[in-house]
Amino acid sequence: MADERKKEDGITAKKEENFSEWYIQIISKSEFVDYTSVSGCLAFRPDGYFAWEIIQKATNALLSETGINNVYFPLLIPEKLLNKEKEHIKGFNPEVAWVTQTGNSKLDERLAVRPTSETIMYESYSKWIRSWRDLPLRYNQWNSVVRWEFKHPTPLLRGREFLWNEGHTAFATKEEAENEKDTILKIYLSVLKDYLALPGIMGRKTDSEKFAGAEASYSIEHILPDGAAIQGPIFHLDGQNFSKSFGIKFLNKEGKTEYVYQNTFAISTRELGVMLSVHGDNKGLVIPPKLARIQVIIIPIYNNDAKELVIKSANDLSKKLSAKARVFVDDNDSYSPGWKFHEWELRGVPIRIEIGERDIKADKVVVYRRDTGKKQDVKIGDLTKEIESLLEEIHQNLYNNALKQLKSNIHQVHDYSELKKIITGTGGFAEAPWCGSSKCEEKVKSDTKGKISNMPLDIQEKAKGKKCIVCGEEAKHMANFAKSY
Repeated sequence: MADERKKEDGITAKKEENFSEWYIQIISKSEFVDYTSVSGCLAFRPDGYFAWEIIQKATNALLSETGINNVYFPLLIPEKLLNKEKEHIKGFNPEVAWVTQTGNSKLDERLAVRPTSETIMYESYSKWIRSWRDLPLRYNQWNSVVRWEFKHPTPLLRGREFLWNEGHTAFATKEEAENEKDTILKIYLSVLKDYLALPGIMGRKTDSEKFAGAEASYSIEHILPDGAAIQGPIFHLDGQNFSKSFGIKFLNKEGKTEYVYQNTFAISTRELGVMLSVHGDNKGLVIPPKLARIQVIIIPIYNNDAKELVIKSANDLSKKLSAKARVFVDDNDSYSPGWKFHEWELRGVPIRIEIGERDIKADKVVVYRRDTGKKQDVKIGDLTKEIESLLEEIHQNLYNNALKQLKSNIHQVHDYSELKKIITGTGGFAEAPWCGSSKCEEKVKSDTKGKISNMPLDIQEKAKGKKCIVCGEEAKHMANFAKSY
């Protein structure tokens, strides 16, 4: 029998004391993801990639219901295409990785490793769209992108390569394009709540923070346990900026030539990092049930005389529960039950079932909830129904706790010194009126190294009659200021 888990094998940092070190430990020691020899580029292990596949499938199904079709475009983008929209390339140029030669031969033209796909896709859109009958054109692709600017990547939260969806749609009218915003953001909010058990704050980005080339950007923002804001799913109203650069024109019903109106939107593997950091604790990961590759772990507890009986009973339970949950029996003799308890807690499996000889004789098992740490005896005849109910309860409890955490980190501030104190000290969102000037926005950045995360859509009425938190002039917006990843 192997020794119990050593202290250094488990989580040695405290979430509330050293969030950064705790986070690095939980994602690697749990075997959710792993580092590779390419800085900022991760290997997704089975639990991590399974969670992303569930997010992908759920998002994909909802996008498909709205009439969006999946496509795929090349990884490599010719430099001439990337340069077609000046504002776009200006925003991405520092992050672009280039392919300059094959073998010993230099390429005639540099090829960008996809930082985003507007330019390669819109060359084709200009050929495919000819008439109003070709619109709307609503495509999406699932891929990875590479962005290489920053010096210190943080796994999942800020990587050099990440996975995401890219929605790229084109419409005949501005009104149609703008109407898509609420549809897409509602999809993302639904996926966050129903699968990742995460809330978020939906709002408009400032002009300085919007997507390069967009007319307006709308984000869903989160707060991490260290008090820093991080951007979640995003939607961009691109207007006609790209269609004019790439010549995406159509003949309207009157026979006149017009440029299309476009949108782009995405959700990425960053959400996995947010999920792990928000729900995790000092024992390791806490995975929402729908994203858990193993939802129920069964640990048989036995001595040699009862081994055959207990393992058979554990496997019978697994078969019984498999119609309602993803179940695994850990009957590995190399480790003790105590070691296994710690191992599966570290990996964040939502429910643990303990079964031994005495339990079998009493026609019951012990059920442990990862989210609360509570144990209860459950009759074997009631187990299927109880497990199904517990999985739903765990998800709702995780969401409620995350929502409570988010709300507790929204601070309504009334003077500039208070705003600075929150951004540079306690952390969270500093909700305050803002005049809309870039000068005031830049002053906050200079004084605090924080920024405006977004302007929440549901509180803009509160700006009426208020004065800007920075300059004291009439406020036009309510904004959430925060330090940021």
